[in-house]
Parts: sequence; structure tokens; C-alpha cells
Amino acid sequence: MSLIENFKIGSSETTFGRLAFVGGLEMTSSGADFGAFSALRFLDSGSQFLGVADTGFWFAGRVERDALGKPSNISDFRMNAVQNIDGSEDDQKWHTDAEGMVLVGDRVTASFERVHRIASGTFDFERLTTKLKSERLPVPEVELRNNRGFETLALSPADSPFAGARVAVTEKSLNKKGDIFAAVMEGPKKGVFFVARNGEFDITDGDFLPSGDLLLLERSFNMANGVAMRLRIIPGDKIEPGATVDGDILLEANMAYQIDNMEALDAWQDAEGATRITLMSDDNHSILQRNILLEFKLAD
Repeated sequence: MSLIENFKIGSSETTFGRLAFVGGLEMTSSGADFGAFSALRFLDSGSQFLGVADTGFWFAGRVERDALGKPSNISDFRMNAVQNIDGSEDDQKWHTDAEGMVLVGDRVTASFERVHRIASGTFDFERLTTKLKSERLPVPEVELRNNRGFETLALSPADSPFAGARVAVTEKSLNKKGDIFAAVMEGPKKGVFFVARNGEFDITDGDFLPSGDLLLLERSFNMANGVAMRLRIIPGDKIEPGATVDGDILLEANMAYQIDNMEALDAWQDAEGATRITLMSDDNHSILQRNILLEFKLAD
């Protein structure tokens, strides 16, 4: 592990609009399966975490912090293969291209995009095992594009108008107007809605803020400019069945910043009640990419 002290390369700047950069880590391991991280959820206030990799693995560990609360190390890290409904390991990894994940107590829901699927089950945190049972897709399967399916699962606040419903957002499954399919999976606002696609960015993860707004992580890539990332806030009160929603850009960063293929996001509250946003990248098991963790504090 090595520390990422500055977000903008060559600059000590810490404030980026409403975000203050807390710190980051470049994560390395000799394990052959380490990497390809797609989703991350903390089990507490910024320490214990559970995640899923798009190579078909659960991963878990603990973020260690220094006296200022900055990430300083990853400890107790472990991985285990995603299991079938009978508890066996699926040796066809393209069946377990996991992209999104949410937790409700000890129940986990994961989304998969090569074989379009959303599945849930009771999770054994000690053994990193569960028997996932598929649920009915909240968007008609005919509308889901190959390798562009449900990239994001987010859990709404229980005291919000969504009443704790899960929300699923696709990476780049587009309607006839070119906007992105999404859905509230249950509750009083259950139904399909659309996220306006702005520019060449695709959605890679998301989470609800305490305000009830939906924070989306987006990524773009081309050979000329390399990789870029963006954070966009979707007002929660605009999300209704049939609606097309858009929102303000909270942060946009390119190769002048310490980013990579940013795929995972979790928003959580620290001991002082401030909202922190933790991001993690997917290195695609490429020697040209990195597994990094970045953390920001959101101003009220």
C-alpha cells in the first residue's frame, strides 16, 4: 500500500467545489485474484467493508486510519468466490460479472451484467458466502444492452419518500431518446425512470446521500484523452416512474488527477456526522492500471 496525499497531481489543493479531499491509497497485493473491484459498502463508519469484484469474487477488509481520519492502510483483506443458489462456486466467470451491491442488515443484493441478473440472499460475513436467488428484473430484459446492464444498486434512506427501496441503474442501456434505464425496485415509487446521459460518461456506481438525493459515479474513456470520472447529484424528489432526471456535477476529473477506472462508491457518515464519499477503482487486472481508494468529505 502507498498513500495518495494529493488528489490533483503536483498540487497541494484540497478543496474541489463542495468536496474536500481527505486522502487515498494505492492498493497492491501478490494475490492473483486481487483487483477488478466493482462495488464497495461500509458496514460501519468507514472501517469494515464488503465489496464485489466483476471477476466473480466477494471481498472484505478494514480501512485503517491515522489520527486525522485519513486512510492509512487496508488490513484483514480476504476474498471468496461468488456462489450459486446451491452454494457451489460458478466456474463460468462470465456468469458472475458482478457490478452493483447493496446491504440491508445481513441480506445482500448484487447485480450482474453479462448475464443480466439481480439476485439476493442472506450473507455470511465470516465465510463470505451466500446463496443468491434471482429476482425479477425491474427493467424489461429486452431493453438491457450487452455488457451495459445493471451497474449500480443503491439503497434509499428509510425515512425518505422511497421508504428504503433499492434503486437499480444501468451503465448504458439507453431508451429511444438516448437516456439511461433505471428503476426503483419496490415501495411507493416503484417503477422505471431514466437518467439523462450527458456527454460520453457511463454510470458505474451510486449511493443515496442523507438528503435523499442520488449520487452517481460516472466514467469515460477514449484513446486520445484517457480516463475521466464524474460525480453527479440527482435530486431525489425528481425521481418518479416515467421521469427523466438530471442533476448538477459535483466533481469532474481527468488524467491530471489521481484517478483510474473508478467503479465503486459508498457515501457514509463519520463520527462527526459529516458525509464522506469513498471511491474505489477497477484495474481490470492490467499492469497499466491501478487499484486505488479515494476519499472526500462533502460540505453541507
